[in-house]
Amino acid sequence: MTTNRLQQIENMLKDEPDDSFLTYALALEYAKAYELNKAIEIIEKLLNKDENYLGAYYQLAKFYEETLQTDKAITTYKRGIVIAQKQNNKKAFSELNQALFLLED
Repeated sequence: MTTNRLQQIENMLKDEPDDSFLTYALALEYAKAYELNKAIEIIEKLLNKDENYLGAYYQLAKFYEETLQTDKAITTYKRGIVIAQKQNNKKAFSELNQALFLLED
């Protein structure tokens, strides 16, 4: 099932290579397939192209946590918090802050 979804998303990205949502979805599919390093790589590239894609910060930081890259997770949460503030997204701001608090605790 996951392989089929990976292929579908990759095919859609051929038509729309700059689609941030599709890129994010691709990363999540790789994570489901237990390929966290590939998922991390994809989201890092996504955020380099589209730093305002807010949802990616939380997920990338979680992937960093899962791969024991705590410093990168902390930095990513903090970057996400700044973007959430700029976008006045209180829900994302709260979620990122809570995750950061739990990690630093």
